[in-house]
Amino acid sequence: MNGFINLIKPEGMSSAYAVGGVKIKLKIPCGHMGTLDPLASGVLPVGVGKASRLFDYLLNKTKVYEAVFRFGELTNTLDITGEVSATTEIIPTKEEIIAVLGSFIGEIDQVPPNYSAKCINGKRGYQLARKGVEFTLAPKKVTVLKYEFLEQISKTDFKFRITCKGGTYIRSLARDLGYKLNSLAIMVSLNRTESGVFNYSNGVSVEEFVNSENPQKYLIPADTVVDFAKLVLTNEQATKLLNGLYENYGFTDGIYRVYNQTEFWGVGKVQNGILKMSAYVR
Repeated sequence: MNGFINLIKPEGMSSAYAVGGVKIKLKIPCGHMGTLDPLASGVLPVGVGKASRLFDYLLNKTKVYEAVFRFGELTNTLDITGEVSATTEIIPTKEEIIAVLGSFIGEIDQVPPNYSAKCINGKRGYQLARKGVEFTLAPKKVTVLKYEFLEQISKTDFKFRITCKGGTYIRSLARDLGYKLNSLAIMVSLNRTESGVFNYSNGVSVEEFVNSENPQKYLIPADTVVDFAKLVLTNEQATKLLNGLYENYGFTDGIYRVYNQTEFWGVGKVQNGILKMSAYVR
């Protein structure tokens, strides 16, 4: 069994716990892409069986988040779960916020949160932060495609929709927006509504999935989540490929979704006319 389950994770549940429910239900190894913190909810793509090997081809997919930021305070985790480290009386207006959102669109430098999975000398940032070790992570390039103001919820809380590429930390966007407005800000809620082809319309709640009598009906075919051109092998070509015989069939160089006559085999790369499999999911 290979494919993807698009779980809709609830707030308060860890990603590992959510994926554990899929493993138990399907009795097959699974892996998840793009961890959501317990504070966050939303789309959590789960690779079932060998389909997890396609994750490398999904890392730079566009993601959409809806987040609530609170102005007036900063915490060590950059979100509501952390300890308050600073406060300010300066709370920006809706108009002031909207006026600066454009400065965050495009490729920008972003410093990841210390409480993150980024590595420092072989240790995860959150492991060091929990021990009180002081360190600063280096800025990284991230891409923000849209940064939309949605509504003002209270005097201090504002809701946004952010469309970005993989690797963007929404908590860091909250912090940096606060700094930009001579204020402080943290993230108080986060909902990932889209991750590549995965969204709420093709998702299933964790509860619904684990209680389903036919969980396989939620399986999304592996070949539908990658958008490379399709390359169908003849039986002879497929047999030779399986046996490690690489011949030049005149294929155009590039990356392809590779099929034999009956099924999807995975993602392959053609170089100098010769096809080799990069992610074999058969």
